[in-house]
Amino acid sequence: MRHVGGRGLTHGRAVWLMVVVTLMWATAGVVTRHLEHARSFEVTFWRSFFTLVSLLVILPLWQGRAVFAKIRQGGRELWVSGICWGVMFTAFMVALTLTSVANVLVTMSAGPLLTALAARIFIGHKLPPRTWAAIVAAGLGIGWMYGTELGEGQLLGTLVALCVPLAGACNWTVVQHAHAKGHDVDLVPAVLIGAAISTLVTLPLAWPFQANAHDLGLLAFLGLFQLAIPCALSVMCARVLKAPEVSLLALLEVIFGIALAWIGAGEEPESSVLIGGAVVIGALVFNELLGLRERRAPAAALTSPH
Repeated sequence: MRHVGGRGLTHGRAVWLMVVVTLMWATAGVVTRHLEHARSFEVTFWRSFFTLVSLLVILPLWQGRAVFAKIRQGGRELWVSGICWGVMFTAFMVALTLTSVANVLVTMSAGPLLTALAARIFIGHKLPPRTWAAIVAAGLGIGWMYGTELGEGQLLGTLVALCVPLAGACNWTVVQHAHAKGHDVDLVPAVLIGAAISTLVTLPLAWPFQANAHDLGLLAFLGLFQLAIPCALSVMCARVLKAPEVSLLALLEVIFGIALAWIGAGEEPESSVLIGGAVVIGALVFNELLGLRERRAPAAALTSPH
């Protein structure tokens, strides 16, 4: 299991791996709705704590004990990414305790727009027309969903949730920038740094603890299977996929998350959420199918006898 990285990951496999990652991420909303006593910052603290513990086991098995030396010797990109992960971990769970799952996930869907803008401005990524078209279509779908969700007056939860795509745009841009410069800095440990930051920041706000054994079991599940494992895998995918492409694929979390909360917790979304979600998925499929066609065209030309 050691020294597994993104270098041997093909583009197609990275796409499918990101789909699995988004499905794992999407379990947060439905699981949170089944908590009995834990609330607000305590929910965030325990999830981050269990994520930290999980990563302290996973990372040495994955990359060997040298992973801790990488953290000590890490450059600016590693620590900036770690701070971004910490913001995302904290803001996401706090937002889930303030507003609906659909509202949080819809707000997070601003990620592709923010990521594309950041990638274009800071690292000069030239986006193909198909990606711009997909981003615009996804934006329209998100806007349609917003029409209902923001009308419910849950402004605070929306503002907290907005911190997630802002930090995410910064994070993916940093990952791509480090790779483009040829540093190949291992940013997987940044997930560990983010979990540590979130745990330390929310600890004093979570006291006194109210979670029972049932809650702790659910939060331990979130720490390992909803956060630690998929976040580490997503960093591997980011080494292969461009930042806006990763963000577009991550939009699947919106669809999966709303569906799971609806089926598993009875949190029925508005019709506008379902319509907007269909537009978002259409944009994802459109972008990936055209991208696959473009990548196959040069290969076909090389094998042609003409």
